[in-house]
Amino acid sequence: MFLYRAYSATTIMIKKVCRGVAFTSAALFLLISAASAQQGPEDGGREVQLWTGGGYTVPGGTKNTGIWNLGLRYGWILTRPHGPGFLKGRFEYAVDGVPMFLVFQPSNTAYGLGFNPIDLKWDFATRSSVVPYLEIDGGTLFTNHTVPAGTNTVNFTSSGVFGMHLLGPRYNWSIEARYMHISNAGLAKPNPGINTFQVRIGIGRFLPKKQ
Repeated sequence: MFLYRAYSATTIMIKKVCRGVAFTSAALFLLISAASAQQGPEDGGREVQLWTGGGYTVPGGTKNTGIWNLGLRYGWILTRPHGPGFLKGRFEYAVDGVPMFLVFQPSNTAYGLGFNPIDLKWDFATRSSVVPYLEIDGGTLFTNHTVPAGTNTVNFTSSGVFGMHLLGPRYNWSIEARYMHISNAGLAKPNPGINTFQVRIGIGRFLPKKQ
């Protein structure tokens, strides 16, 4: 009973944190948008970012599981703007290092490390301080407890993302909605997987092309 109450309190806290992150990020974006913006993504430029996010499971896999993670990103803007009309944008390739990945399960809390070597991002070309983007990524996750419980300590992650950068005078903030699937890809049985919806925020800079 004690464990059940503690777990319930933890999941309620995670949900409140996610709502608070979304509200705080929106407020920050409104404040920063009034300031002069830094240069956004440009051909041959790079992106550096520190990010954090969290969320909770959605239908389609293991239930009653929360996620919180923290990571670093380095990206390369590879192309000039391409595409028709409002779809026009630049292609970016990035990698993420994830030194903190917590999985809050009913039976335990698993601590993990992750690495995402495949991150494909489309930065829409805009003339404003708001730069929307779409993204898909994939990587690996290593944990000290099996995730989900009773399966495997090595998993693979894949995500679909819609987000936006808000360019400030020196740094940019980002906020995104992320759907992440966690699965061991058949390394162990059973393999129920975990599907989560996450809200992620980040702070970073777009660096100009090296001369």
